[in-house]
Amino acid sequence: MAIIAFPSRPRPMLYQIPSFLLDVIVGLLGGACLLRLYMQYHRVPFGNPLGRFIFAITDWIVMPLRRIVPAVKRWDLASLIAAWLLVLAKFLLLWLLVGNLGRIAALPLVSLVGLMQLAISGLTALLVVYAVLSWIPGASPVLLDLISRLAEPLVRPFRRFIPLIGGVDLSPLAAIVVLQVIAIVLGNLLVWAYRLG
Repeated sequence: MAIIAFPSRPRPMLYQIPSFLLDVIVGLLGGACLLRLYMQYHRVPFGNPLGRFIFAITDWIVMPLRRIVPAVKRWDLASLIAAWLLVLAKFLLLWLLVGNLGRIAALPLVSLVGLMQLAISGLTALLVVYAVLSWIPGASPVLLDLISRLAEPLVRPFRRFIPLIGGVDLSPLAAIVVLQVIAIVLGNLLVWAYRLG
């Protein structure tokens, strides 16, 4: 997920290194929170290595939030808020690092756009894995079933309009293209949100 903390200034090495580390940490933890939300919404079982891993790295922030933020139907709002708080903490730390607190009022909005960027990045990665596994004959049936259950809601709408071409399903590619267009829009929206502060 690309982060723009101060687009009008150069990025020194002492900023780039913490930014990269925060990208990795927040990408992992925030992405896991969003995947937890996504899996619960689509009722994908957690009784697998991926589900157990997600619980292991997100329970520390999701479970306390769940005491005050109940789920709404199939939407696990605690997981969503946890991911947003992680992204917000990342921006705050980066802005503290560069002494850029003059635009602190924009932090909630910038973090919201950053959260959407993280979601788009995660969905894109999911579709890439789904497409690759579909071409591997010896892929684990358990893993393939799990990834398919996660990816099918994304590609199903495209299959209504895109027929098989030579026996090849191009719907994952179409979904990835749409997600990348959304990512470009969000990148520009992030700059706008930053300047709004």
